Amino acid sequence: MCIVSIDVPEEILLDLHTDKEDFTNYTKKMLALDLYKNRKVALGYCASVAGMTKEEFIQYLGINKVSIFSFDTEAEFLEELANA
Repeated sequence: MCIVSIDVPEEILLDLHTDKEDFTNYTKKMLALDLYKNRKVALGYCASVAGMTKEEFIQYLGINKVSIFSFDTEAEFLEELANA
């Protein structure tokens, strides 16, 4: 595991009415969401970054309107649907 730190003005935490721990958790989830959405990192790694199980992360993706299904063409989608 690698530790990364960023400097955030204390006022942001005050404006958000949150503490350092909650902001850290939020930041991890947003990073994982962005990494997955932009196809940078696999689902399992993103779940780990977010501090969630795969199932929890899939639900989190759904809440944020990010599908775990990705098809480049309609034909690819129809083929996958036929194989389901």
